[in-house]
Amino acid sequence: MNIQNTLALPFYQRTGRECELFEAAHDNSLPLLLKGPTGCGKTRFVEHMAARLGKPLYTVACHDDLSAADLIGRYLLKGGETVWVDGSLTRAVREGGICYLDEVVEARKDVTVVLHPLTDTRRTLMIDRTGEELSAPKEFMLVASYNPGYQNVLKRLKPSTRQRFLSISFDFPDAETEIAVVASESRLEAGRVAPLVRLAGNIRNLSGMDLEEGVSTRLLIYAATLMTDGMSVTQALEAAVVEPLSDEPDVQQALRDLISTIYG
Repeated sequence: MNIQNTLALPFYQRTGRECELFEAAHDNSLPLLLKGPTGCGKTRFVEHMAARLGKPLYTVACHDDLSAADLIGRYLLKGGETVWVDGSLTRAVREGGICYLDEVVEARKDVTVVLHPLTDTRRTLMIDRTGEELSAPKEFMLVASYNPGYQNVLKRLKPSTRQRFLSISFDFPDAETEIAVVASESRLEAGRVAPLVRLAGNIRNLSGMDLEEGVSTRLLIYAATLMTDGMSVTQALEAAVVEPLSDEPDVQQALRDLISTIYG
């Protein structure tokens, strides 16, 4: 769980009217769901908007073992005494902050049961262990994200949950925007970023290659950062693109061949 200091405004390059929609959701106490591939900017968008609104942000990276108790809180031993410690969701409700559940579909099913009363007109959080029922203040906002491409029969967001949220679809930005984002984050000049973005576009458009997903903007930033630090293009792309995208030798070689085509 990460609590963000909202004094600094994280860089985010808008691609449409997503900022206005986020503000409208916040002002009207409506939950928001962000849908899109890994590394396309969903988390940075939430960080940017929390800072822009001056709100404390509690970010939870959801996973298979994440339970409702992790979000709500639990009794812990401290100094020989048993004390109640709020979870990130409870703290966000108490403070009127933003709770962001990243990849919410990965969490255990009991998490959904906790979220439902917070995403309808009740806007309540029941803490069974203490018997306390919290009413979320108007300022509290629940934001969740997931990658529809990774959904399967065992892990998917049920319609009964999806329809409790406003939703925004995210995708990788157009080439011009992505160049600006990567250049800003890595401090690599735009002329050297352009081939990276062209490479990413080619990888994302490939068919028949055994890749679960195309290269993310995040990985491009990693590659550009290594290049800014003086690493060669070949080494940077090996570490930030080829190795992260696949463990299969034939797929890795195909990626190297594509890199050679782009960089000559």
